[in-house]
Amino acid sequence: MILNFSIQNFGSIKDKQTLSFEADKSDHLEEAYVTRCGGRRILKLALLYGANASGKTTVLKALDFLRELVVEPKSKKTDRLDFEPYLFDPDTPKQPTVLSIEFIRNEVRYAYRVEFTQEAVVAEELYAYYTPNKARIYQRTTDLERQFVEIKFGRKMTKSKAVKQSLTANTLWNNTVLGGYLKTNVDSKELQEVADWFKLYLKRMVQPQTSFEDLIFFQMEDGEILSSDMIPILQQADLHISDIVIQSREIVGRQEVEDFLSLINDHHSVMSKGDVIELREEAKAVIKKVMLEHTVNGEKYQLPLAEESRGTKRYYEFAGLLALFIKDPRAMLIDELETSLHPDLYRHFIVSYLLNTKDSQILATTHNRELLDDRDLFRNDAIWFTDKSNADATELYSLADFDRSVIGKKTNVLNAYKSGKLSGTPILGDTHIDLNHGKN
Repeated sequence: MILNFSIQNFGSIKDKQTLSFEADKSDHLEEAYVTRCGGRRILKLALLYGANASGKTTVLKALDFLRELVVEPKSKKTDRLDFEPYLFDPDTPKQPTVLSIEFIRNEVRYAYRVEFTQEAVVAEELYAYYTPNKARIYQRTTDLERQFVEIKFGRKMTKSKAVKQSLTANTLWNNTVLGGYLKTNVDSKELQEVADWFKLYLKRMVQPQTSFEDLIFFQMEDGEILSSDMIPILQQADLHISDIVIQSREIVGRQEVEDFLSLINDHHSVMSKGDVIELREEAKAVIKKVMLEHTVNGEKYQLPLAEESRGTKRYYEFAGLLALFIKDPRAMLIDELETSLHPDLYRHFIVSYLLNTKDSQILATTHNRELLDDRDLFRNDAIWFTDKSNADATELYSLADFDRSVIGKKTNVLNAYKSGKLSGTPILGDTHIDLNHGKN
């Protein structure tokens, strides 16, 4: 689970900003929000509020970029890292970007830090905390002129000299050591633990336009999710869905399959949105379609998922994600969590997630302010804000950072936020627009 994450010189973020999932001393909503892992009290949810262009999404993108840097190493030394540093300053574009994260994997706390430019990873270090001591796994530096990587291993890396040389040789100057490890046929318990955490626990960022229909379909096909897992979630959302049915249609014969595939390439409209093709050998293709069954006045009707409303499709995807969160702990980054959801359904999803998961985490941006009007729904340390400084740089802070003179136990947080008392809201100008300004 994530303990904290720090960002410096990435996108709209100039100076170091840190978001923490560690719970404060409050026991408010303890059973819903807080889980214990590695001897720490850790939050399962963090919500980011802020004006448009204040840097909310940048926080998610930075963590998503760190994941990509680890699990998707570049294959060539000439490949550039696809990001932008803070650009509204003459010095920051020449300086390294720094990302660091602390997390717990199998009850061990790890601290990982990486510095990089668009050309190369400049420095990197990984430490583990084994009670009561902190142990270095490795520390890496890069000779930028020679494009050569040097790795100093700690005592925990009790591997042969040949293994260490192989790992160094496979770590390109624009790769992390963890990325180099994933390309190397060596065995390391510590490196595998950390690489697995980035790959298996920390998931890709979900954007408002991201569709999870295919993911949910293949998870159901593989038995990772059962329709019986999702149906209760969908029924509780008042969507009148009684079942999920996958319809199949076979095309048999080598020539028939080739003709059909050719037709798809020439006329994409032949396939309905939401259809999935499975090729089974050369002479058979199976077209599958997800249907949602609705029971109305005792009669059952099936409607293709593609024909459902945008909100129904979104919650169908979230129902699948929720089932995954419950069965297999993971961390998910979701931009604009409330997209296409009614405020009541949005609230229902958050409560369902908090009450039914244990070691999963969600970091999400949101503009839904209604949540802040009900203290039975949030903890102060789970609410975060982004705001812009005078230098137009993102500043990140928590509701828990305000003292009692600003936010007391009886303070209406929604009113405080709407009034600008907590910042993180847009400063808007006059609504009058003069298109003839400056003209005679």
